[in-house]
Amino acid sequence: MDFLQHAIVFLFAAVIVVTIFKKLGLGTVLGYLVAGACIGPWGFGFVPEASDILHIAELGVILLLFLIGLELQPARLWLLRKPILVLGSAQFLVTGAAIFGIATLLGFDWRTGLVLGMCLSLSSTAFAIQLLSEKNHLFSVHGRNAFSILLFQDLIVIPILVLLPLLGQQGEIDPQSSLIETAKAIGMVTVVIIAGHYLIRPVLRFVALAKNPELFSAASLLVVFGTASLMYAVGLSMALGAFLAGVLLADSEFRNELEANIEPFKGLLLGLFFMAVGMSMDLGLAINKPLLIIGLALGLLSLKGVILFVLAKSAKLTNASAIQVAAVIAQGGEFAFIILYQANGLAIVNQSIQSSVILAVTISMALTPLLYALSQVVQQRLQKPVSQREFDDIHDDEPRIIISGFGRFGQIIARILKIKKFRFTALESNFEQVDFVRKFGNKVYLGDATRLELLRAAGAERAEIFILSIVNQETSIKVAATVKKHFPNLKIFARARNRQHAYRLLDAGVDYVIRETFLSAVELSRKLLETLGIEPGEANNITQRFQAYDEQLLQKQHAIYHDEAQVIASAKQAIVELQNLFEEDSGNTIESNDTRLDQDTA
Repeated sequence: MDFLQHAIVFLFAAVIVVTIFKKLGLGTVLGYLVAGACIGPWGFGFVPEASDILHIAELGVILLLFLIGLELQPARLWLLRKPILVLGSAQFLVTGAAIFGIATLLGFDWRTGLVLGMCLSLSSTAFAIQLLSEKNHLFSVHGRNAFSILLFQDLIVIPILVLLPLLGQQGEIDPQSSLIETAKAIGMVTVVIIAGHYLIRPVLRFVALAKNPELFSAASLLVVFGTASLMYAVGLSMALGAFLAGVLLADSEFRNELEANIEPFKGLLLGLFFMAVGMSMDLGLAINKPLLIIGLALGLLSLKGVILFVLAKSAKLTNASAIQVAAVIAQGGEFAFIILYQANGLAIVNQSIQSSVILAVTISMALTPLLYALSQVVQQRLQKPVSQREFDDIHDDEPRIIISGFGRFGQIIARILKIKKFRFTALESNFEQVDFVRKFGNKVYLGDATRLELLRAAGAERAEIFILSIVNQETSIKVAATVKKHFPNLKIFARARNRQHAYRLLDAGVDYVIRETFLSAVELSRKLLETLGIEPGEANNITQRFQAYDEQLLQKQHAIYHDEAQVIASAKQAIVELQNLFEEDSGNTIESNDTRLDQDTA
């Protein structure tokens, strides 16, 4: 089979299998591994040899580490320094030591045990981040802690890859030659750092002047592979050179463009790497020794899960959050494949161990979505005691204002009210949000504003104004209807996500509605007009008149918003009226066919 036929097979397998796995929520990494297994010698045998493919695909690993370095801006690392250094390092050291101890007890060579401890301590960043993002949990308590651990793991990969060649050295080590090699390595790292500051950035600026995207892409690849080659020349890992180049350019003006240029190459080559790993998996071992492979996978998940749970609890996370941290990152990761492949090439880990561990890691990754789903069920059950104490004792006397929903929107209102010393009672149904804002000295009560007894306890019968700043649209409508029905004298000021939400709030009898992105868009437009040369006073007048007109239009369209045809006709009429309004003010003639104002959806 020639090169073109091989390429077609790889692309076809990737497109079909990875798409299916993505739809099933199992992640792209697992999809690539299975696609490789399908076309490899243990599958349909379309591509009998994986070694040649692996050499090319290693470029994907180099590009991956460059992008990791590019993401690690010094300022960002400094802000996350405590959870990264404490929780991340503790997880790596404790898990690594435990696996090393088990491997030693089983009779493995100490170098093999050390490599297994290091590589199996690492989790799948791509897998975990994808799961957390899909569930909108990335910025939750367990999401932030899991991310910190993953970030430390990404950082520790570089020292591991540097250490592997040292572990692979056989026989007596000559101190003099070791000293020379160390000096070479330190010197080359210094050269790369200096070149990053004084050579690479000026060269990229020079290339950017050509305004040729293809040329800049070539320059980007040259930076990555050039630094990788320099490191390889002195016996260090190519990945270390790529990582250093990324870190050095993380704060540069080219960061976003470099990332955009490298990402497609990285994705394709890294996918090829995982497919090659899948091809090289010994599926015969899984068939002949299924209990061993499944036992290794379950053992890995159990060991890492227990360690992660204990560490999360030591960091003062709740039981529910600690369980979710353990569930989402207890699996093995993609870096285990990279480390094991290199360790096998250095004769540190034999082929049998490599194949067994790769299969176990793959199964652990496949089980992660199920484990995380189960952790959500456990979380809901553990939260039942919280719902029992959901109604905090409210001690505020005669509050003038009640704020329901204490997120970013509600907190800004509360800060302004505090300045003028207006009494208010704040309610929030998310216990994690309550615990978080209380750390900053905010007084907020845990409670569900859809419950009539809570509203009464909060003083709704005596209050004057009800601020409705709940994000969820259905919940906010329900609260508005409850307040209007049982406390008709209470004025409701509501936050709307968009125009349709505003219409529904008006239906519920809300007194004043503000769309959350409307005023910020108007303010940005005012600054935009000033930048385009319009006098500040005139720009302010234009945006104020637009705001007043659109608020009137909102009230007018509220009566007809159920009839789409009437809303469209009203919107078209509004465009003409608004154009005429500004033409009269400016004395300029604007052709209606040349200028179009779209009705906002904010």
